[in-house]
Amino acid sequence: MTPDQITALAATGESEVLEFKSTTGTRREALRTVCAMLNQRGGHVLFGVAPTGNVVGQQVSERTIEEVSAEIQQIDPPAFPPVERVPIAGDREVIVISATQGPARPYVYRGTAYRRIGNTTVTMSADEYKRMLFERMHSEQRWENQPATEWSIEDLDVGEIQRTVAEAIRRGRLEDPGTREPTELLRGLGLFRHGVLLRAAAVLFGSAECLEFEMPQCLLRVARFRGLDRTEFLDNRQFHGNAFVLLASAERFLRDTLPIAGRFEVDRFERIDEPLYPPLALRESLANALCHRDYAIGGGSVGVAVYDDRLEVTSSGTLHFGLTPEKLFAPHESLPWNPLIARTFYRRGIIEEWGRGTLKMAELTTAAGLPRPEIEDAGGCVTIRFRHGHYVPSEKDERGLTRQQQAILALLDRSDEGLALREIRARLEPQASERQVRWALAVLRKQGLAVSTGRGRVARWTRVRGR
Repeated sequence: MTPDQITALAATGESEVLEFKSTTGTRREALRTVCAMLNQRGGHVLFGVAPTGNVVGQQVSERTIEEVSAEIQQIDPPAFPPVERVPIAGDREVIVISATQGPARPYVYRGTAYRRIGNTTVTMSADEYKRMLFERMHSEQRWENQPATEWSIEDLDVGEIQRTVAEAIRRGRLEDPGTREPTELLRGLGLFRHGVLLRAAAVLFGSAECLEFEMPQCLLRVARFRGLDRTEFLDNRQFHGNAFVLLASAERFLRDTLPIAGRFEVDRFERIDEPLYPPLALRESLANALCHRDYAIGGGSVGVAVYDDRLEVTSSGTLHFGLTPEKLFAPHESLPWNPLIARTFYRRGIIEEWGRGTLKMAELTTAAGLPRPEIEDAGGCVTIRFRHGHYVPSEKDERGLTRQQQAILALLDRSDEGLALREIRARLEPQASERQVRWALAVLRKQGLAVSTGRGRVARWTRVRGR
């Protein structure tokens, strides 16, 4: 650093990343600040600059540098911020300690952790210290990269493994290994190490039967509620399976549940029909939930809840590495909580670019004329919330009926004698629960599109003609 750079820095005044000390006599106080900077965004501590920003310098000897270095050695884990001597005038110098955000946070100085608030150094709270320590331990020994004890290749979906590798090769995200032997494919994906499967392999490719009992957190909960709260269920289901199966199940539920929306544009007579929410934005939110959730929580899950005014995707765990809901909608570094799982999703083409997921969701919803999604980090869960605008139901889709309701209506159209509920369920593709079919039939009856005769199990449903 040059004298001119020192003068320029001093002119900016003290801040979160800059502190002035007149002499090294206050080196203990200064090293608290260095510790705080290691725990946050980094910064500079300048000895020989008055608190007012006046560059005064001080006489510096080898003994002076040794004393400063001795205090730096009181930081744990060990950190080695560079110490620089900058001549100012005559025999006077400025000592500069430059700290960058440390890779082994949290750091403590003489047994205490510190952080910066503006231009002040304060003791770090116990909660923040525990969170940073947890994140450091996670980076060194993550849940996903631990051995999946008692799991074997026979417990995995080999077809899904081969499809993933084939798609990764097609997209140029993985070199062709020249074999389709499952163990070698998993090794190439980083999911088979030292002769054992990793937990990430089970999450990504495990069979539903094994996961339900061995890793019950590989769970998807989906629900459709009447109104704006959770008072009344219209549909409520659970799925066990690997991440790819759960993603497909969630997308199928949304296709069956969400209506096609219609809207009008100025100077255009025809109604414009389009999905209530952008499908790619929903897919991105589901992929994010599956990639970044905390699988170490045994009772955790991914949840999809549809209300009259919104859709919520919830995953177990919290935001980490200093990320906040606000920061997620600005350009940010990709710091996946489960990098092995996230990398496999990337190679499969499910996520396109790390660090872009939330930005992509915002772009897609804005382009569709919807509000930007909301992200909430509370109660041990992260929730992505989509809200829809004011749409006019589409006449082309039977007054805003879901695809499932339309499919039931089509079945009734083809039956002159009507169908019992069990017959509708047997013929419906994809399959639906009895509760879901009953709700769909109730909607059709309310709209005057279907009617039932008889009671209980002998009741038969017929299409109201001319509607």
